[in-house]
Amino acid sequence: LFCCVCRGIDVVRNKIKMFAQQKVTLPKGRHKVIILDEADSMTDGAQQALRRIMEIYSKTTRFALACNASDKIIEPIQSRCAVLRYSKLTDGQILARLQEVVEQERLSVSDDGLEAIIFTAQGDMRQALNNLQSTNSGFGYINSENVFKVCDEPHPLLVKSMLGHCVAGNIDEAYKVVENLWALGYSPEDIIGNIFRVCKTFQMAEYLKLEFIKEIGYTHMRVAEGVNSLLQMAGLLGRLCSKTAPPAAS
Repeated sequence: LFCCVCRGIDVVRNKIKMFAQQKVTLPKGRHKVIILDEADSMTDGAQQALRRIMEIYSKTTRFALACNASDKIIEPIQSRCAVLRYSKLTDGQILARLQEVVEQERLSVSDDGLEAIIFTAQGDMRQALNNLQSTNSGFGYINSENVFKVCDEPHPLLVKSMLGHCVAGNIDEAYKVVENLWALGYSPEDIIGNIFRVCKTFQMAEYLKLEFIKEIGYTHMRVAEGVNSLLQMAGLLGRLCSKTAPPAAS
């Protein structure tokens, strides 16, 4: 068994190739195993070299590649692998692990602090533990306010209040929230991303939630294309408020 984090072609040509070339006596049906972590960070040259090694030593060696973005792995390697995709962890799974760490490390934490860490982790256990550690190191107490200071994300309670104003059709109050987030220096990507995440769990009529998510998605697309002004965010609020406006009398 050989495990490593691979970046460049030198690691492939030296360490990986040397291990694949080694002759070892194994029981029938057993193979040497090479595990490459963060394979999506490999350069194209390294991946091409790895592809060749996989071809030559396929009878004696098996390769396992772990990555976050499979589209960054070249097609010749993907075609030689069985692709296994793992979904994000549930909030319950992350919470259970966080509670274990908090108990063992004897950390000072509040319930809203754990909720904030779960919200910012987005199903990533490593991100959750990093946020937990960073907040404890920076403040010594883990609550929602401190977590969002460390992660530097728009607070979901502010976003939630903004969505509440949109559901009520009050665009003036909704705009004040977005204007405040903008003045705090948050990027449009961060704002629109948190609006989407809060909207998914916001209590409203299901048909209205679908309309909100559709408009948020269109705005996210425009922001990603570079149209990321405050006017774009104000336009989103106007469209959201119009979805809840009563129909005009005929």
